[in-house]
Amino acid sequence: MLNDKDITFIAQKCETKFNQAQSVVAMLLEGMTVPFISRYRKEKTDNLDEEKVNLVNESFEYVKELNDRKETVLKTIEQQGKLTAELKKKIEDTYSKTELEDIYLPYKPKRRTKATVAKEKGLEPLALSILDENFSGSVAELAETFISVEKKVDSAADAITGAGHIIAEMFSENTDLRKRVRRDMFEKGLLYVSVTKDFQDTRSKYEQYYDFNEPVKTIPSHRILAVRRGETEKVLKSKIELDKEIMQGNVKPLLFAPSHPNTDYLENFLADAMKRLVLPSIEQDIQSELKKQADLDAIGVFAANLEKLLLSSPAGSLRVLGVDPGFRTGCKLVILEKTGQLLDNTTIYPTKPLEKTEQAKKVVKELIEKYKIEAVVIGNGTASRETQAFFKEIVPAGIIVMVVSEAGASVYSASEAGREEFPDKDVTVRGAVSIGRRFQDPLSELVKIEPKSIGVGQYQHDVNQALLKQKLDTVVALVVNRVGVELGTASYHLLKYVSGIGETLAKNIVQYRYEHGVFKKREDLLDVRMFGNKAFQQSAGFLRLRAGENPLDSTGIHPESYFIVDNICQKTGKKVDELLRSNEVITDIQPGDYVTGDFGLPTIRDILQELEAPGRDPREDFEVFEFEEGVETIDDLSEGMVLKGVVTNVTRFGAFVDIGVHQDGLVHISELSHQFVTNPEEVISVENKVKVKVISIDPELKRIQLSIKATQDPPRKKRPKPQKKRVRQAGPQPQVKKEDPLESLKRKWGAK
Repeated sequence: MLNDKDITFIAQKCETKFNQAQSVVAMLLEGMTVPFISRYRKEKTDNLDEEKVNLVNESFEYVKELNDRKETVLKTIEQQGKLTAELKKKIEDTYSKTELEDIYLPYKPKRRTKATVAKEKGLEPLALSILDENFSGSVAELAETFISVEKKVDSAADAITGAGHIIAEMFSENTDLRKRVRRDMFEKGLLYVSVTKDFQDTRSKYEQYYDFNEPVKTIPSHRILAVRRGETEKVLKSKIELDKEIMQGNVKPLLFAPSHPNTDYLENFLADAMKRLVLPSIEQDIQSELKKQADLDAIGVFAANLEKLLLSSPAGSLRVLGVDPGFRTGCKLVILEKTGQLLDNTTIYPTKPLEKTEQAKKVVKELIEKYKIEAVVIGNGTASRETQAFFKEIVPAGIIVMVVSEAGASVYSASEAGREEFPDKDVTVRGAVSIGRRFQDPLSELVKIEPKSIGVGQYQHDVNQALLKQKLDTVVALVVNRVGVELGTASYHLLKYVSGIGETLAKNIVQYRYEHGVFKKREDLLDVRMFGNKAFQQSAGFLRLRAGENPLDSTGIHPESYFIVDNICQKTGKKVDELLRSNEVITDIQPGDYVTGDFGLPTIRDILQELEAPGRDPREDFEVFEFEEGVETIDDLSEGMVLKGVVTNVTRFGAFVDIGVHQDGLVHISELSHQFVTNPEEVISVENKVKVKVISIDPELKRIQLSIKATQDPPRKKRPKPQKKRVRQAGPQPQVKKEDPLESLKRKWGAK
C-alpha cells in the first residue's frame, strides 16, 4: 500500500498535483484502466490527459517495485541484527534504486573476497586499529602481533596487506563515496571508443566510432546503442576514463581527516579500493545506466513512431486487389471484400524472368470486372515499382493504384494469427491479404503483428525486450481505445486491446457473434461468457455498434451517462437520433444545466462533442500517394534529384524516407529544417509525405543521404530598420544623466 510520501514522489515526478496523483492511483488500485480513467473520469483526475494518466501509472509501478525491494532489504538487514532507526529511515526515504543498492551493499551477502579471507585470518582488529583516529602506536609493531603460522600470516607485511583489504572493502562500500564517484564519473568522465584489432583495416557501419570519444553526460542514446551493438559484434570496445588522482583527492575527506595518524597507510588502501573495487564497479553501473536510459529513449522513439503508424489514414470500405509483388515467384493477388474478407486469390507473372504479360493482363482485367475492384494495393518489397507500372498501364481510370508499406506482412503471414485465419493458404497469400487490409484499415491489421516487428524504431533488437513489449502494447491499447472498435466486425486481435477486455474475453465475444449473430446493443455484452459488470464498465464506451438499436451505442458516450442524454432530450424536446449531428440544437445547450454529483462539466462537454460528431475518427483523411516515375532502384539516383517520399521511421538522429528504390534514405537531423532541431519528432512523423533532395549516395554500403531543407526556401531574414544619422551640433553638449540599470529594470517590469 502506498503512503503519502510515495504519492508525493509520484506527483513530483509526473508534474501533477498531489490530489490528481492520489486519485489516479486509487482508481488503478480499483482495477480501472488508463484509457477509461483518462476518458471517463476527468472529474476525479481534474482533467489529466491520457499521457499524464499513463505517466502516473508507470510511476506507480516503479514505486511498487521499489517498495518491494525496500522490504527485502530491511528484512535482510534486520535478520543480521544491524538495522538501526537511522538506517531504516535512510532506506525508507530513498526513491532511487541505485542509492538503495548502495545503502544495502555493506549488508549484502557476498561471495568470498580478499577482505573475507583476511577476516578469517583474524586481521579485522588490526584494520580497525589502523582506522582509529586515536591510535598512537606503531602499525608495524602492532602488525607483528598478528603473525600466525596456523592462519598463514607469515609476516607483519602480510598482516598489514590483509588489514588493507578489509579497509579497502569498507571504503568501497561507503555510500557517500560511491555517490560522489558516480556523480563525478557521469559529470566529468569521457567515453572512449576504439576499433578492435580484427577490424582495424575493415570498413563497416561503425567506422565513425573507430577512434571516438564524447563526454558521458552528453552522449545521445542512439550513439550509446550503436556502440553497444558494435561491441556485441566484436567491432568496437569502449571504456570510461577520468582523472583518478583528482577523483581520489575528492573522496579522501569523506573517509578520514588529513591529520589522521595513519594517513599514508589509508591513502594506499584507498588507492587499492578505487582501482580494484570502486571504479570498475561504478563504471559498470554508469555503463548500465547509460544503456538503461538509451533503452528508455529508444523505446520512447519507437512508441511515438508506432503511435503515428497505427493512426495512419484508413482508405475505408473499398473492394481491394492486394498484391504481394515478386520476380521469380510471381505476384500473389488477393481479392478482398470491403470488410477485408478474402474472396479469391491467384498468381500472375507480369515481370521477368517468367514474364507472361498478356496472360497476366487478362487475369487482372477479369478480376477487376468480376469483383468491381476500387483499388489495387501493392506491397513495397521486391519488384513493387515494376509491378506498379504494369498495373497502371492496364487498370481503368478511377481505380486507385498505390504502393504501401508491407513492413510486418511477412511476420503476420508466418504467425499463429495468420495460420489461424487462413490455415489452407500459402504464406504469400496471407502476406497479400495483410497488404490489402493495411490499406483498408491500418490499425485493424497492424494489431495482429508483434509491434517490434513493424520496424519503426531504432535499435529495437538491442533494447530491453520486456520493457519494449510492455511499452508498445500500452501504445497499441491507447490508440485502439482512442479510435474505438466496431463491436459487430472487429477481430479478437483488435478487441483484446480494448480497455478491460483482454484476449480471453475478446475470443469469447467473437464466439458469441458466431453463435448468436450480431450484437443489437452494448448491454448484450453482459451475456458473453465471463463478461462481468467490471469488464462492461471499463470497455463499453470504446466499443461501437453502428447499426444497433440505440443510436448512442455508435458514439463514445458511456452507457453510464446515457441518462444525461435523456435529460437533454426532455429539455430540448428532441429524440436521440434528432440530436445526433444537429449542430444548431447542440450549440444552444448549456453544459452547466446537466451537471450531476458524479458527472461534471468535462463529461458533459465530451457528451455534447460526441452528439455533434458521433464516433468521430481521430485519424486523418486518406490521401493517395505515388513515387516519382522512372526512379526504381538506387542506380537510378543521382545527386541533386528532388523526389517525393514517405517517412518510414523517425530516430533521434534524423528520419528515414522511402523514395521508392527499395532502400530508405536518411535525412539527418541537420537536414530536416532551416531552423535548429533538437528532436526530430517535433518537426516530422512516420507516414508524413515529404519532398527530399538527394545529397549523396554510397552504393557499396547502400546509404542514401537526403535533405528536406534543401527543397525549401530559407526563412527571410528581417531587415533591420535604417537608423537615422544623428548630427552632432557644434558647441557644448548637454550632459544626460544615465539611468541606474536596476531602476530601468524595475520600470520595465513594473516592480516597486
